[in-house]
Amino acid sequence: MPYSNKEILNALRNVKHPETAQDIVSMGMVDDIWIEGNKAGLTLSFKKPTDPFMNSMQKVCIQALEQHLGKDLDFTGNIKIKKPEMKNNGGQQDAQTLKDVKNIIAIASGKGGVGKSTVASNLAISLAKTGAKVGLIDADIYGPSIPKMFNVEGQRPLVRKVGDVDMITPIENYGVKVVSIGFFINPEDALVWRGAMATSALKQLIHQAEWGELDYLIFDLPPGTSDIHLTLVQETSVTGAIIVSTPQDVALADAIKGIKMFTGKHINVPVMGLIENMSWFTPEELPDNKYYIFGKDGCKNLAEKEDIPLLGQIPIVQSIREGGDYGTPAALNEGTMVADAFKELAASVIKVTEERNTNLDPTKRVEIKTK
Repeated sequence: MPYSNKEILNALRNVKHPETAQDIVSMGMVDDIWIEGNKAGLTLSFKKPTDPFMNSMQKVCIQALEQHLGKDLDFTGNIKIKKPEMKNNGGQQDAQTLKDVKNIIAIASGKGGVGKSTVASNLAISLAKTGAKVGLIDADIYGPSIPKMFNVEGQRPLVRKVGDVDMITPIENYGVKVVSIGFFINPEDALVWRGAMATSALKQLIHQAEWGELDYLIFDLPPGTSDIHLTLVQETSVTGAIIVSTPQDVALADAIKGIKMFTGKHINVPVMGLIENMSWFTPEELPDNKYYIFGKDGCKNLAEKEDIPLLGQIPIVQSIREGGDYGTPAALNEGTMVADAFKELAASVIKVTEERNTNLDPTKRVEIKTK
């Protein structure tokens, strides 16, 4: 069946650039379409020489073409990349973006549903309340929730040119500078990205955000162990990791995997401690009552076994869930049991960070060597 250039363009209108959310045809990125028998090709013209989505966009275009035109036309190896020349040595900006960040802390969990993003948000706010300068990267690329928790959902960061690089100004609320992929997508859209696309997005959040001076840059990582975690330790010198878990045996089994990933010889990032979330249920009207729904002292026992600190135990309280849903994290409510728990957690994190920096050498970036 013969195809036309118009049909190819219509198929590619379904491909959106992750940064702008515009389709690549409307952006004028599709050039030099050709068809010869069952072979076809085109050129993708990118607007900036450092666009992190170049390689992944090639793959997405082939997927869209096959989905809408079938496999009669073979584009394999024939989608070329065209990019403008680098000027003003803009690529050196990447190496400088984190130079004024004192501590990079990864908040991780072995499994989903343990409240990692809730803990990361409240910890960031509690650290900021001590007078520290704090940034937070929502590195859960597939399920960004930080914009909602910080009541900045739907906002778009300012972007300015530095050489040939588009630099992002983090959105600030509650004393914390925040960057998330959620600022650049429709909240109702499902992100169906291959690993290369997700890691490219994370690199952009790291290196194209203007963080300035920070005492702590916190990464809210996706659950499990993935390309995102590997990209983080390759792109930054992580001061240390903190693992969040519930006291439940199933969650603890996955938390151990997270600990082993960071402390393994190829990664070698210090695990500074465990945070036990949902430690017990306490009705706010009965603050002295504790109901151990998920078991008792699971993280405490694991911390002792692995010889790492238990940094805090956070109870199940309705206000924590409401704070996340309504964009007013519970740590903001001074004098409450929950705010006090996160205040103590922040103090513990500050302490273990100082001890880590006193006793250990700075973490080196991971270099992946291929044979």
